[in-house]
Amino acid sequence: MATATGRATAPPDEAGLQAHFEARISGEQRIEPRDWMPEGYRKTLIRQIAQHAHSEIIGMQPEGDWLTRAPSLRRKAILLAKVQDEAGHGLYLYAAAETLGVERADLTQRLINGRQKYSSIFNYPTLSFADVGVIGWLVDGAAICNQVPLCRSSYGPYARAMVRICKEESFHQRQGYELLMRMMEGTPAQREMVQDAVDRWWWPALMMFGPPDAESPNTRQSMAWRIKRDTNDELRQRFVDMTVPQARRLGVTLPDPELRWNAERGHHDFGQPDWEEFKRVIAGDGPCNAERIARRRAAHDNGAWVREAAVAHAAKRRARTTEEVPA
Repeated sequence: MATATGRATAPPDEAGLQAHFEARISGEQRIEPRDWMPEGYRKTLIRQIAQHAHSEIIGMQPEGDWLTRAPSLRRKAILLAKVQDEAGHGLYLYAAAETLGVERADLTQRLINGRQKYSSIFNYPTLSFADVGVIGWLVDGAAICNQVPLCRSSYGPYARAMVRICKEESFHQRQGYELLMRMMEGTPAQREMVQDAVDRWWWPALMMFGPPDAESPNTRQSMAWRIKRDTNDELRQRFVDMTVPQARRLGVTLPDPELRWNAERGHHDFGQPDWEEFKRVIAGDGPCNAERIARRRAAHDNGAWVREAAVAHAAKRRARTTEEVPA
């Protein structure tokens, strides 16, 4: 470091750096990649951003299964655009993680080797085209509840990536809801298809926010660092309150006998998901865990030649640029 007069000074000790970091967090200032940060903060961000990126990439698969089976060209175009958006979200997030000193290739290896997780919701199968609409409505709706506060995350690259992602997720949620509205205006078989999809996806959607606060090992510290802004249970409550009137307008029944308005609390009471199922799915024993990772591994292996070609092309361009620079 140097003073205003240009004299070299000793770098601040770690205690001073820690105090400065905490003051910036408390003052709602963003932490940027070149700023000093505690190792725990960096590792927490890598874990969270990588899990988020993996979820976007793996999340392309359930809906991607319907690209060749969409009922019309319009629905196929909409679905294709959405799947492409999810790929873009994953790339934004991997880029944000790379600012913390990790390699994208290493994060991919951690995913396909089972050392990093992705959202449990993407380990459930899409059994009908109504599932595409319900994923847009419920899954992307839950994602919006979870991700909008991340636009105010204390880490700058993550927060900025989330701004664009949330705008696109909001559009996806509206697309899903519109699809379900059209189906609910259709035949009895179509309405039954929608209700069946809602019954299957409701509880996994509630699990998306993570375990109850009392069982969440990371929430308290993430909130202290302003990485997260709300607890898992607060986000889950917000999602339920948002979704109930939408379901009523749609004409579907949410599969929770305990769901009711609590005037005293000003919120809906609701039942708890099967947390044992959540743990099994997270541990790799869900309906589609093995299939999802196998597909991701195959895609990674099959794309090796593309990555090698890109590296070779970049090397040639650098060499040509170097040759053209006059001595």
